[in-house]
Amino acid sequence: AACCIFYCILLLYMVLYDFIVHRYGFLIKEPKEPKQAWGYTPVRSNASMFWWLYYADNPSRNFTELPLIMWLQGGPGASGCGYGNFEEIGPLDVDLKPRRTTWLQVASVLFVDNPVGTGYSYVNDTLAYATDLCTVTSDMMVVLGEFFKSKAEFQTIPFYIFSESYGGKMAAAIALELHKAIQAKTIKCNFLGVALGDSWISPLDSVLSWGPYLYSTSLLDDKGLKEVTTAAKKILDAMNKREFKLATLLWSRAEDIIEEYTNGVNFYNILTQDTPSKTALASGESETALFLKLFQRHVQYQSKDKLSDLMNGPIRKKLKIIPDNVQWGGQSQDVFMNMAEDFMKHAIDIVEDLLEASVNVTVYNGQLDLIVSTIGQEAWLRKLKWPKLKQFSKQKWQALYAGPESKETAAFHKSYDNLDFFWILKAGHMVPADQGDMALKMVRMVTRQDH
Repeated sequence: AACCIFYCILLLYMVLYDFIVHRYGFLIKEPKEPKQAWGYTPVRSNASMFWWLYYADNPSRNFTELPLIMWLQGGPGASGCGYGNFEEIGPLDVDLKPRRTTWLQVASVLFVDNPVGTGYSYVNDTLAYATDLCTVTSDMMVVLGEFFKSKAEFQTIPFYIFSESYGGKMAAAIALELHKAIQAKTIKCNFLGVALGDSWISPLDSVLSWGPYLYSTSLLDDKGLKEVTTAAKKILDAMNKREFKLATLLWSRAEDIIEEYTNGVNFYNILTQDTPSKTALASGESETALFLKLFQRHVQYQSKDKLSDLMNGPIRKKLKIIPDNVQWGGQSQDVFMNMAEDFMKHAIDIVEDLLEASVNVTVYNGQLDLIVSTIGQEAWLRKLKWPKLKQFSKQKWQALYAGPESKETAAFHKSYDNLDFFWILKAGHMVPADQGDMALKMVRMVTRQDH
């Protein structure tokens, strides 16, 4: 009798399973991957850049009805195709699980490993690394020119550049050059704006803000504030003398002082304990050692073992086009080192030119970011020689909520003409990773999908 009951239950289970599979199969199917394309663009005879396109994945709207966003990571040397994709805004996280707040809900996304040597991008000659913003920009113009030629379906779709950290500095220069190329009719695309996230637009203003910001959040005492301020003034002096490499080295020293006094504060989110191991070396360390330390502190942490294993394992196998001699992130250190003299140069004048050219500029920043603190961003904004700056400054910021049901203030927003500023609360340097819902709302607002 017991055996008969068991078989009856088993039969009933099989019938029900078969019914569910055929009637409600969509409930148990594996999530379908969004449409994708990827490839290499040779930008010079000895340098190639890797790009990865995800088409928008919205159940009710075709990709042609949604904008295209290009995402640029920072560093320089951090990979958008890796970190930006799997840690911030792509369809899957680093565990290859679906991301609830992926930007593919509201746009197609183009990741580019930039500058050459970053991520899967590579150079065949050590003299081919970019050493300044000009080379970075000219290389990207080649990528965008080829992209919009080969993907003509995107030529009329609204196109935006979003960025993070050093990527913001590069994005500003790229946006200005793209605007000029469109006017000259050498590139055909519908470029509508650039968004600068926690961006390294004015390194000096960021550095000068470190002491006051840490002091105001009780992470420095009077003595610590004095030490950090003294270090910042040395950087200011080097900048005034246009000694840019020295300024970068002094920047490294200032960060050592901050690590010592704050017991290793996380430069990317002052409230998190997930901080890179302390990197301070002896006071007599060499110039190369100082630059290496900066690389470890600001780029290498974005190539954590888990992400590196993913990119050099399953993702590499999926893509099938990565050359045998190219390892994801294998040239990132050289990318960083070669840009050393460019680190401390500002790009305020480029933002001014963008505003004057009527290009829409969005600035957004995380409240808990130290390396590019919000008060540092506000400082360089006040320096803009933009005729409409006074009107912008007079605007009252508006509170924003991440969703219609939310009662907690998630951000503040101020806008005038073609300049927008978003103050993102409870977020550090990587805004989409820390506050995914609010970042998604911001994208909708910037791309005119949410008013």
